[in-house]
Amino acid sequence: MSPGERPRVLVVRLDSFGDVLVAGPAVRAVAAGASHVTMLCGPQGAPAADLLPGVDRVRVWAAPWVTETARPIDDALLGEFRALVTEEQPDEAVVLTSFHQSPLPVALLLRLAGVPRVSGASVDHPGSLLDVRLRPGEDLPEDLPEPERALRIAQAAGFTLPPDDDGRLAVRHDAVAPPEVVALERYVVVHPGASVPARSWPEGHHRALVAAYAERGLPVVVTGSPGERALTAAVAGDTAIDLGGRTTPAELAAVLAGAEVVVVGNTGPAHLAAAVRARIVSLFSPVVPAVKWAPYAPDVELLGDQSAACRLSRARECPVPGHPCLSGVRVEDVLAAHERLLLRAQRTDEEKLRGAGAVGA
Repeated sequence: MSPGERPRVLVVRLDSFGDVLVAGPAVRAVAAGASHVTMLCGPQGAPAADLLPGVDRVRVWAAPWVTETARPIDDALLGEFRALVTEEQPDEAVVLTSFHQSPLPVALLLRLAGVPRVSGASVDHPGSLLDVRLRPGEDLPEDLPEPERALRIAQAAGFTLPPDDDGRLAVRHDAVAPPEVVALERYVVVHPGASVPARSWPEGHHRALVAAYAERGLPVVVTGSPGERALTAAVAGDTAIDLGGRTTPAELAAVLAGAEVVVVGNTGPAHLAAAVRARIVSLFSPVVPAVKWAPYAPDVELLGDQSAACRLSRARECPVPGHPCLSGVRVEDVLAAHERLLLRAQRTDEEKLRGAGAVGA
């Protein structure tokens, strides 16, 4: 690469849909200083990468060390990775990981594929695997929201956000909601699913919430993935609009963007709601830290006992009988959080009007 020439960059984030969404600010920082950005994702995360501003191309590769894509490590897998990198011809790679992950497995493969410069955050000494290394707990604080952690890694590699970029999550807006949603003057979204049971508010609580909204005359749209159709049907019943398995990620973004409030657990759509600047009631189990994984948005009401016995266990199945961290959240608590979000929005609007009046005067 010639001096002053902008590099071709491979941004690597190999796990889930939400993990890729929270990498958005880092991706935009890279895009501001690169000639071309390829994002390398696993199968679960690739649909999120398609929504991110700054990504020129998305490549999919299932990493054998990622739980959802575990596969044998053999010569065919290594050849597949090398061919992908050869096709993309990156001048460098920025490897984005969470606090409990290591960049070194993929850094080794990147080196073997001939990538000349690799950046990442690693507790373990990387030897020659990383050219730029952040040390978690030393020059990379442990208790950062995941979008800020990813952005710190990109910044260490030499990529910064433009001055007019607020560093929040963002996605492209190039789809519309289904017609039955567009026809509504106002509605709330209830997203009952979560990636693992330990992060789920009970199904019966969701059904009761839909009924409570119906009693108040507020339409409810229930969303979910194709694998959650039975759940969304049970929660929606005959009262709500059931969109389970009926929206693309881009259409889901449009549904979330139009909602008065989104009620959602710690799952990918929570981060999608944050990316469209929705008001969010977050039903958050403390099995992972909220400081890192709560929706990265200004209008969030966090519910759930963050000091429960399951705290920081990273459990997939609830280790405490009765799932008290979330089962103790009542429908009334969600409705009260909803009202607080609306009151906050009203106050913000009033402050803007006062500010505009002062400027006009």
